[in-house]
Amino acid sequence: ENTLSLQKLIEDLLRYHQTRAVEPATVGPVHLPDVVRRVLREHKLAAFARMVTFEQQLEPVQVSGEADKVRTIVDNLVSNAIRYTPDGGTITLGWAVDEEGRGAFSVADTGIGIAAEHIPRLTERFYRVDRSRSRATGGTGLGLAIVKHVLLRHQAELDAKPNSFFNLS
Repeated sequence: ENTLSLQKLIEDLLRYHQTRAVEPATVGPVHLPDVVRRVLREHKLAAFARMVTFEQQLEPVQVSGEADKVRTIVDNLVSNAIRYTPDGGTITLGWAVDEEGRGAFSVADTGIGIAAEHIPRLTERFYRVDRSRSRATGGTGLGLAIVKHVLLRHQAELDAKPNSFFNLS
């Protein structure tokens, strides 16, 4: 277990530093529902073990971005939602387009939510809301920092709400 935890930490650190690297991006159309389906397949066993269900409210939409980075964003948000959704809970993934044509991807869960005082620090490296959780049960504290930097590269932002809701626009 310690080896797996250390491997996860190293992978997250490498991913974090890759997102900060200034390198030419391979930007192209990314079919968001395909990315979401792939990520949900990858997390199927973890969700099934806790009887967590997914609801999708995704229109067939394409976004412009780096496909692997868009997948990283969705993966981090879904894994956090699974981690903090109680057994038998529901995670809702949605996509909406505003009147200006900008899209917003959202992940909402039936978990306990995030206390308002923690929201400004969620994207700090190694910041964890519940410090009593071990790395094995609470992650590395890098997932949302990675999301933040990937979103910056895509000129987008993360908006977290106290009711276990993340919105990307």
